Amino acid sequence: METQLPDLPVARIFSFLDPFSLLQVSQVNKCWNRIAGSDHLWRTLYLKRWGVCNLTSEKLGTQTWKQLFLHQTKAERQMALARPDDFICRAVTADLEIFEEVAYLSRNDFTVDGQKRSIVCVVSSKCMFYTLDVQEVGDSGGDIYAFALPGLKNISKVNAFQHSVNLLHCSPDKKWVFACGIHEHILPKVFLAESLLKPSEDSVPLSLELPCTSCCSACWTPRAESRITLMFQRGADKAMGFTTFDLATKSTEGHTVIRAHQVANFQLAVGVRSPLQMAAAAEGLIVCTSGLYLFLFTIDGLQLQQLQHHQTLIVNLWVDSLHVLTASMDDSLHVYMWEEKGGCPYLKSSMQLMNTYFSFLTDSCFFSCWSAICDNVSIVHMVSNYAKFSNVVMYSLHM
Repeated sequence: METQLPDLPVARIFSFLDPFSLLQVSQVNKCWNRIAGSDHLWRTLYLKRWGVCNLTSEKLGTQTWKQLFLHQTKAERQMALARPDDFICRAVTADLEIFEEVAYLSRNDFTVDGQKRSIVCVVSSKCMFYTLDVQEVGDSGGDIYAFALPGLKNISKVNAFQHSVNLLHCSPDKKWVFACGIHEHILPKVFLAESLLKPSEDSVPLSLELPCTSCCSACWTPRAESRITLMFQRGADKAMGFTTFDLATKSTEGHTVIRAHQVANFQLAVGVRSPLQMAAAAEGLIVCTSGLYLFLFTIDGLQLQQLQHHQTLIVNLWVDSLHVLTASMDDSLHVYMWEEKGGCPYLKSSMQLMNTYFSFLTDSCFFSCWSAICDNVSIVHMVSNYAKFSNVVMYSLHM
């Protein structure tokens, strides 16, 4: 006689399985199929794979977490196998205006007419936001919505430093805000985000100075939202290095304080050219660029890879859970994919995209800004120059 375990212990056992094994056990019988398809199990796998998720039940609609996980995995696989000819390329050009920053307003999770879209937001030198649909924008423009910056509602104003602030990063879970002034002797600070949202005249936002002088870049670690890595430059020889902190809050006698624990610190070898770009990756890894090279380090300083696929200086770096994207001064893009071998993550070269939209520009055009970002179905490349010419090229994966 067959003995059937209760649902709770079976679900507990299934929680230790990887996605492929969970799909396998779902084929055993109807009971295991029901338990293995539970939203709790697949939501846990989704968060483990892609980190923080802002999807609500309303956004999810009739789609289950299992369906969402499989859809996202399929999209990643399509991007990993994509070649340059698989992309539809479009461009938006602006004269007498400089596009300064570009970011995804929604990364392939914004529903338009029941379809997934990648929506890009661009801020310009004329204090305007431009919202572009990567899939739908035409050669000379698309459905562009403009919002004047002064019209946006001001929630709070906090004086962080006596000097200008040149670095500002919010953690993925929106719990922490990192800020750093441009003065080399000013220590960077981390703020508890909720204390910035509700400031009062008699209260000071909760913050902590991090012991890292001459900080020149910083980033939060994916899937470890309270961990931040800083890049610094110290000494007469301007030696570059990285230091990593874990942050936590602690209540003492009715007061909350922020604690920072340094978990790693190292300096680059003397022969390594000062990095221009850096980013933290999961599993305690640091990705950085130096001249023509892309480096992969552990947070303790062990060099895992040194890659070269550009002929000119790398000027932009984008890192997420699936890709690493680099852009160089000759306007070429190189896409790397995360792979795993022997339990250790590494980068595998995937493809190179040459931006023909900039081929008409002469060498006399001095560029002031490069930016390249991507999601599961698109790559966006932005270049601006001092002649007030800007170009945003969008590559949309043909599904």
